Amino acid sequence: MDETRLSEQEQIRREKLQELKELGVDPFGSRFNRTHTNTEVIDTYGSFDNETLEEKNETVIVAGRIIRKRVQGKAGFITLQDRDAQLQIYIRQNDVGKIAYQVFLKGDLGDIIGIEGPVFRTRMGELTVKAIKYTHLTKALKPLPDKWGGLQDIEETRRKRYVDLIVNEKSRKVALLRPKIIRSFQKFFDDRGFIEVETPILHPILGGASARPFITHHNTLDMDFYLRIATELPLKRLIVGGLEKVYEIGRLFRNEGMSPQHNPEFTTVEAYEAYSDMAGMMDLVEDVLGYVCYDILGSYEAKYNGKTISFQKGFKRISMTDAIKEATGIDFKNITSFTEAKKLAEKHQINIDKHFDVGHIIEAFFDEFVEKTIVQPTFVYGHPIEISPLAKKSKDNPRFTERFELFIDGREYANAFSELNDPIDQRERFLNQLKERELGNLEANEMDLDYIEALEYGMPPTGGLGIGIDRFIMLLCDVNNIRDIILFPHMKHRNQP
Repeated sequence: MDETRLSEQEQIRREKLQELKELGVDPFGSRFNRTHTNTEVIDTYGSFDNETLEEKNETVIVAGRIIRKRVQGKAGFITLQDRDAQLQIYIRQNDVGKIAYQVFLKGDLGDIIGIEGPVFRTRMGELTVKAIKYTHLTKALKPLPDKWGGLQDIEETRRKRYVDLIVNEKSRKVALLRPKIIRSFQKFFDDRGFIEVETPILHPILGGASARPFITHHNTLDMDFYLRIATELPLKRLIVGGLEKVYEIGRLFRNEGMSPQHNPEFTTVEAYEAYSDMAGMMDLVEDVLGYVCYDILGSYEAKYNGKTISFQKGFKRISMTDAIKEATGIDFKNITSFTEAKKLAEKHQINIDKHFDVGHIIEAFFDEFVEKTIVQPTFVYGHPIEISPLAKKSKDNPRFTERFELFIDGREYANAFSELNDPIDQRERFLNQLKERELGNLEANEMDLDYIEALEYGMPPTGGLGIGIDRFIMLLCDVNNIRDIILFPHMKHRNQP
């Protein structure tokens, strides 16, 4: 680094680094064997008064980052932060020796140190470790953000997640809660007899969802591949193969816009169960979301966006056409003419794309007039066949399908249906998707002949679901931006408008 471009703080820290070397201290030390984390110290000794602690006189060895420091002559206090908690350290020259105390004096906020000593309580009653040995482990050459100002630029907190995790307790809590939530999903499906599987990330054919893909090239095969937009078709091949109950938790990739609700790379769980259907998937979604919510929060209720969201069983269920009728007075169950549907769309200022049919207009009405009004978990079912190429037709009306989406607080959280297992019908659906692509719908599915062949071997009646794990983590953590629950979200370049 160009020394002339260093801030005053950075220059001072480099001078201290050199002074540490002159004292014979490695500024970037090696392995340090601690006996306790800060949380373990608090859990083990936190219930004792000072008299009991003095009687025990037990020594602990802890390590972490200096986040606060105050010096009073030949003594001082440090707040030491490790992954889970903060712990006060008391250090005195008479206890650690003159050299070690000099090393302590050269310590800056952000430095990483190790402490050995007994646990006691100060006059104010705070649990504290009295240092009898002070070990410098890592010199921080950059200062931490100001204690009160913090990282003012929200975008910068997401770019520099390593700094955000140091200074922002909520960010650390979210980072630690995320894997617990994912493990909770895993435990639920494992306990229900589902088999966790892994399917390819690189797909030769686009399918399983309506989305624009990322494209890459395999040099050895000289083939273009898509980064998967869904795990659906490989998982249903496994149902054909007789695995009966499978699930996968993994990353999907969609080359689309970014927003507080959308990141191009995101995590979902998809699950498929032979001999089930849309109604079975509704029950399964209620069960899994209630299970995870209670497992993580100890309650079936979660606070989100100032609202109390209940995951008790018994989610509201309403058809898409009935929901639109309640909101607008228009009954699309009785509208089969594209001309009539188009006139209604124009009257309500809804844009019509070239590939639109009546079903697409129905979906557009729902998106415009219904979706944002839903607060409590609600199953919206009966999607038009045009927008559901992989779902079974409704037994009551073949214009619609046995498909539902779960909406909470104006957003989609799950998508599920009775899986289409008729290979002849599936071929026709794929052909219709190809026609949409020709008309400009870049999110339409491609023809997957291998998948059709798999169906020709016979797939049992099957229910399938997909749940957006990132959005559910946002809800349980009461976070409004998806980039705040992903450790390394995709970001624009700093200078990009």
